[in-house]
Amino acid sequence: MVNFVMIAFCIFAGLLFKKYKLIPADAHKGINTWILYVALPAASFKYIPYIEWSANMLFPIASMIVVWLGGWFYSEVFCSIKGYNQRTRSSIELATGYSNTSFIGFPLIAAYFGESKLGIAIICDQATFILLSTAGIICAIKGNRSDNEGINTKVLFKRFLTFPPLIGCILSLGLSSFIDLKFTEPFFDKLSATLGPLALFSIGLQLNFKGWKKQSLQIAIPIFYKLLIAPILVVTFLFLSGIKGDIAKISIFEAAMPTLLSTSIVAERYRLNTKLINLIIGISILISLLTTAFWHLFLNIYL
Repeated sequence: MVNFVMIAFCIFAGLLFKKYKLIPADAHKGINTWILYVALPAASFKYIPYIEWSANMLFPIASMIVVWLGGWFYSEVFCSIKGYNQRTRSSIELATGYSNTSFIGFPLIAAYFGESKLGIAIICDQATFILLSTAGIICAIKGNRSDNEGINTKVLFKRFLTFPPLIGCILSLGLSSFIDLKFTEPFFDKLSATLGPLALFSIGLQLNFKGWKKQSLQIAIPIFYKLLIAPILVVTFLFLSGIKGDIAKISIFEAAMPTLLSTSIVAERYRLNTKLINLIIGISILISLLTTAFWHLFLNIYL
């Protein structure tokens, strides 16, 4: 129960701090920097060394690929029917294919399944990051009509290799193979404990719902996919692959997360429809607090 109270409290605190201007307007950028450079790598060191690896651990990676592929096809069909230009297509595709596997996913998984399952969630998150850093950037470049430089593969590769959570993931895997990292547990436990509250507080600072009525259809279509169709696709993939247990549950639950916050950063960098993406992010987060309860119940009954 305390985890649900924390989720509501931290998001609401962020909303209040923003409304009454108790914090600088861009304060979330500093908070996100701590999360990316400290809290997420610390979580890797806390959980990944104790994962029992098997071929089944490929399922969390594959499930995020299924979500992305389904989102790409879904948004392409919708945008083709509506006749949207490439800028709008790319904006909707970014908002549809990438799940908020860490900022929202980690606190909700800790609340519903316990912190011991976060190791599986970290794998989902790394797969999502890799997809966003490659396919997501390419999609954004296509939608930026003023960008005539094409796709710089060196820049993509550099961003990929220098992403702090990925570095933390690789280091925790490599070092744990040669060194017993138990002596570091108290240190990384304290650092990773900041992840949930700060991530949720940052979300509260960034939530914005102005102008949603004018773009209600463009908002509803991605959210419908993210919170309902995407987890159904992963459930289908689950039955076809025969995977069971916690790996299956966490992968499906992560597929049911709202739109990834980082898509807003990508959209802003490449001058896409950032306002639309931010509306999708904010509304999908609030709705997901209800829909994830349904998915948790579904998983407990059928898995």
